[in-house]
Amino acid sequence: MVEPQHSADAIRVLLADDHRLVRAGLRLLLSTQPDIEVVGETGDAEATVAEAVRLRPDVVVMDLAMPKGGGLEATRRISESGLPIRVLILTAHAEAQYLLPVLRVGGSGYLLKDAADDDLIEAIRAVHRGEAYLPPSAATLLVRDYLHRVGESEPSAAYEQLSPREREVLRFTAEGYDARDIGERLYLSPKTVETYRRRAMEKLGLQNRAELVRYALRHGLLQPETPGTP
Repeated sequence: MVEPQHSADAIRVLLADDHRLVRAGLRLLLSTQPDIEVVGETGDAEATVAEAVRLRPDVVVMDLAMPKGGGLEATRRISESGLPIRVLILTAHAEAQYLLPVLRVGGSGYLLKDAADDDLIEAIRAVHRGEAYLPPSAATLLVRDYLHRVGESEPSAAYEQLSPREREVLRFTAEGYDARDIGERLYLSPKTVETYRRRAMEKLGLQNRAELVRYALRHGLLQPETPGTP
């Protein structure tokens, strides 16, 4: 089979799976696409992080169950590297408990291996465009998991888990202050502020500032200014 000529702006993909036959099958599938180029393969988490930093692919197709750290830890480290690399998790696990951790550590998408033949190419293109990719079955599991957690724990109970300092940082963040401004007000370093903010958002199950602001408004942490307020 003659492989197609890749365009100069082809999506560069790193394949990460500890099964050689799986990687070979994925490479064969992707080789039919002129806009996708496989630039490397790895078989464990440590090698995946190293190759991601070295090759700087656009997308890493990552298995969850890999030796030397696992796919979640590799995804976290790639996300924290600051490189513009998207991670698409390709796994046999459909359970809901795997989905939120994937998103929390910086994964851009989640695809079941039994659907790879049909959906992998579109999933790679979607995450490369900056979109989150979740198949309908995974999205349904996420919603069910969220509703279950909400039913088990009232929002006020989650807020009670925050330390006083985490609450202060949460409120200032919702009001639009950045880490440096908050640090000046609370006599903390910006790095320490980021740590408090990350912990608070994890405890509340919040993913970004927009969700944080909605939470703050919903629970009365932000009070609208009244006329004459200085």
